[in-house]
Amino acid sequence: MLTRKQLDLLEFIHKRVQRDGVPPSFDEMKEALDLRSKSGIHRLITALEERGFIRRLAHRARALEIVKLPEALEQKLGAEKAAANKVVALPRRAPAPVAESSAPGVMDLPVMGRIAAGVPIAAISEVSHMMAVPQAMLGKGAHFALEVRGDSMVGAGINDGDIVVIHESDAADDGDIVVALIEEEEATLKRLRRKGGMVALEAANPAYETRLLRGDQVRVQGKLVGLIRTY
Repeated sequence: MLTRKQLDLLEFIHKRVQRDGVPPSFDEMKEALDLRSKSGIHRLITALEERGFIRRLAHRARALEIVKLPEALEQKLGAEKAAANKVVALPRRAPAPVAESSAPGVMDLPVMGRIAAGVPIAAISEVSHMMAVPQAMLGKGAHFALEVRGDSMVGAGINDGDIVVIHESDAADDGDIVVALIEEEEATLKRLRRKGGMVALEAANPAYETRLLRGDQVRVQGKLVGLIRTY
């Protein structure tokens, strides 16, 4: 799942490559996305590269290559092309609705895509599917689930591919494992600690450094309350 800015940048690069044969410059990207500095573009490009959507090519000017496009963007571009050619695009068949769980003691939770236990990736915005979760795992309030990608929290018993159950909340205590939204663009699963006016996002793997950010750069979206693992 990509953030709005990541998706906008990927679409802008793709359209420019299709039109001109070369990617846009960083200044053009910054202006197109209405960002104040090139550092924001660098962060977005790094996120897209880590997720496999683009590739940087060494020793070439404007060295960016589109590797793949997300399905939603392919559909949008296809619809735009069809409209330009006055062709009616057939709609994709909607998936079958998910029925509420009828099993006693079980509740269906929305799985909101994937969360990075490593380098921050996409912000959370859309439901990918539903999952049955024991009600005993849940307390009061709203909950959602996320699929973990990465190994930065293995020391806390959270492995790549696990499903984490999150209590939706904008508050957390020191030491809580939280879903943290960084600068409204990237979401990550880390242990939170506060140091003065700063927020430390700690990994549970010595291979990853602690990220220290200003308090206004981080917004808590929820706290870890459970974990589901399949074998």
